[in-house]
Amino acid sequence: METEIPAIFRARETILPERFTFHSSRMRMKKVTKEELEAMDAMSLKCAQELSDAHVDVMGYACLVAIMSMGRGYHCVSEVNLHQETIANDFPTPIVTSAGALINGLKVLGAKQISIITPYMRPLTNMVVDYIEHQGFKVKESIALEIPDNLEVAAQNPMNLLEIYKQLDLTDVDVLVVSACVQMPSLEAIDMIQAECGIPVTSAAVCTTYEMMKKLGIEAKSSIGGELLNGNY
Repeated sequence: METEIPAIFRARETILPERFTFHSSRMRMKKVTKEELEAMDAMSLKCAQELSDAHVDVMGYACLVAIMSMGRGYHCVSEVNLHQETIANDFPTPIVTSAGALINGLKVLGAKQISIITPYMRPLTNMVVDYIEHQGFKVKESIALEIPDNLEVAAQNPMNLLEIYKQLDLTDVDVLVVSACVQMPSLEAIDMIQAECGIPVTSAAVCTTYEMMKKLGIEAKSSIGGELLNGNY
């Protein structure tokens, strides 16, 4: 989130007038395990309070799997709890979770059946699949890269996705999510993959940016490849 979301906003600044600043409060997590994810999520309210001190215009919770590992529909609970924290700090702030943003992005794209690529271990990937399917989508196939170290996830070359996605059978798939994780980079590859496979391609980071723009009340185009959800900014 700290690299790709600013990159999309910066690209937007080259063609539209608004300017943005970025502020972070970090929850600790080194290994992507259910136990560490739960401990990480417990820090989220403190982070919301810290960012609220800065009077930011929108907050984004940057870990999709931390939310999805907490149980079906938890993004709704988390968004309410974080918003309440900003109210208590006298600066009510819109909240976006990457988990909720991915679900909303798939709805915007009209998806019914999708396939996903994750960096997670297989058990966590299965939790993500179950969470997405509980929201009304069919996940045809999922690839779990099974990378347990969080820094190693961030160090992945996004161009590797140009070959990884070819392991998927995209027949009858409406949308391909090439990174169901805001930590695993994919932005440079999204348009290229979409051009090759001919269906909408997105990521958790792209969907999060789209949702943040909507919360800010600014223009957020809805298809990457020249536009945001489906590639341009």
